Amino acid sequence: MYQHIDSLFTKEAVDWDLIACHLPDMLQVAQSIRAGRISASTILRKLGTASRKNKLYFAFRELGRVVRTMFLLEYIGDEDLRRIIQAAQNKCEGFNKFAQWAYFGADTIAENVRDDQVKVIKYNHLIANLVIFHNCHTITQALKDLEADGWKLTPEQLTMFSPFRTHHLNRFGLYDLKDREPPPVDYGIRFGSEKGGTVPPSSAR
Repeated sequence: MYQHIDSLFTKEAVDWDLIACHLPDMLQVAQSIRAGRISASTILRKLGTASRKNKLYFAFRELGRVVRTMFLLEYIGDEDLRRIIQAAQNKCEGFNKFAQWAYFGADTIAENVRDDQVKVIKYNHLIANLVIFHNCHTITQALKDLEADGWKLTPEQLTMFSPFRTHHLNRFGLYDLKDREPPPVDYGIRFGSEKGGTVPPSSAR
């Protein structure tokens, strides 16, 4: 199926001897991270230099090549895995685009202080998640109203909905903050109701 791939699997592609030589040290580093004795970020800072004296760096680099090659081969040969990864990427990109929409009034993070940058990102994600929660709750209530009217709901129809809806939101309007206790949220929807009917197309847009 795949041509010109044999050259990727020669001994020269990966320095197996270097991995074997430093394997005890690599296992010790992994065990230290797992035990919490040292953070992964600290190890990365120490190994993040391609110094000729840092043989452990090159050993980890060779091991990384092995792991990446194994994953790429599995990715090429497993259609289900490709579908899962593609779906996850679509969700991530959808959230990132939605969060960027929610972060209006500035195109970049103006602060040059790490703590302030982290706060901006966390607050942005908090607002985005709150709007997503509102959308999910509103969509669920609309579906429950259709269900109460006798429409027959199916999981396939729900795939037409997205929590990243923005057309009904006014970012530049007036905000009336109220101190109130929200009602309990119920996401339970009965699929395949015997009452008959289907979700009308206008409701699935």
